[in-house]
Amino acid sequence: MNIQEYIESGVLETYVMGSASETEAKELLYLKEQYPEIQNALQELEMDMEHIAGGMAITPPPGVWTKISDTIDEITITPKPESLKLVPDKEEHTHNADNYKQEKYIEVEAESNYMRVHKTWKWVFAAVFILAKIFLIAAIYFYLENRQAQQQLQELKKELKNIHGNR
Repeated sequence: MNIQEYIESGVLETYVMGSASETEAKELLYLKEQYPEIQNALQELEMDMEHIAGGMAITPPPGVWTKISDTIDEITITPKPESLKLVPDKEEHTHNADNYKQEKYIEVEAESNYMRVHKTWKWVFAAVFILAKIFLIAAIYFYLENRQAQQQLQELKKELKNIHGNR
């Protein structure tokens, strides 16, 4: 096996980027243990990728860490909800006249009365709302245009009757 060809084949790059198949990854890990050249090339590539990523890094705006920290604190502070428990009916074993069992209900207590919606869905809802308004305006416009065209058509029919009636 030619080690230099293997190194230049691009398998190391696909492995470092995380897009190598499972067999390629296993093969690379096996060969890395066998050949120090592959291990050195892999380390150099990882360092190069780290330098590139570090050079392209964008500093987050101030206050992002406090928002993340507050969100984490909020998640860790909120108590875990208890499991749902079946509340037995007082008349659990009674039957009605048709011998059907009465239904049992589970009482559920919610922590919050608000429904959370992911930010992406908010934009989708806004887009649907705006599109609905555009379609409504278009429908009204075409309705009025159609009504005006029908009135003009009626006037033209009257004129044709007058012309044919005068002959």
